[in-house]
Amino acid sequence: MKKAYVFPGQGAQFVGMGKDLYDNSPSAKAMFEKANEILGFRITDLMFSGTVEDLRQTNVTQPAIFLHSVILAHTLGENFKPDMVAGHSLGEFSALVAARAMSFEDGLRLVAARANAMQKACEAVPSTMAAVLGLEDSIVEEVLAKITNEVVVPANYNCPGQLVISGSVEGINQACIDLKAAGAKRALPLTVGGAFHSPLMLPAQEELAKAIENTEINAPICPIYQNVNALAMTDPKEIKANLIKQLTAPVRWTQISKTMIADGATTFIEVGPGTVLQGLIKKVLPEGEFISA
Repeated sequence: MKKAYVFPGQGAQFVGMGKDLYDNSPSAKAMFEKANEILGFRITDLMFSGTVEDLRQTNVTQPAIFLHSVILAHTLGENFKPDMVAGHSLGEFSALVAARAMSFEDGLRLVAARANAMQKACEAVPSTMAAVLGLEDSIVEEVLAKITNEVVVPANYNCPGQLVISGSVEGINQACIDLKAAGAKRALPLTVGGAFHSPLMLPAQEELAKAIENTEINAPICPIYQNVNALAMTDPKEIKANLIKQLTAPVRWTQISKTMIADGATTFIEVGPGTVLQGLIKKVLPEGEFISA
């Protein structure tokens, strides 16, 4: 009967997110105001009353989701008792701060640096992502391996039968045609700004590596299941190395779900906007207990 706390990534944002925390908790309000100061703009205005377009900008989306998740975890106080934590892509940073491996301020600075570095990499090369539904992971991998003239790779192993791919615009277009021919129910390009979790993020990874190296990371209060290897990690050096690799490596969420379940997780508490991760884990463990924090 172990509890796993999971933290969402980009795409979970919505207008109004976090306003209830700001209005009802003085300590949450103080953290939001500290974030405005660190970022140099009032992200709270965009989160609480901005437009959908405002929230879609990577340099807003990533810190906004991070803030909602981390501040929500903070307001749980003594009720935040994880046996394990994990976060999907950006959510890994939220999980590390919630599990006290990193300070709130350092986590926010890293997330802001990550968002800006990714935005630059997106602008450098036209690139995108696509969702592939209804095919086994191994078949998707085989199809992509045959496309050698363009960059196109698995990016997010979300749950059985759902894999997101990432690469150049031409590579993704070709892959969607080939994957449908291979039997995919759907293979549709996503409205994202670039090829996250692919080799096209290498410039962002190199930029972010310096910031991660210079950030103090401590042992978390419980194991964190990291994106790049889907294993329970507690060693700060290994956590750092995996965080650096994360930008160009796939998110192994299917494997993380299976590993957490194998390690005894039966209750999954999603901390942050939305319920996307609960839906993904349910595909692996339909009888689990799922809670929104």
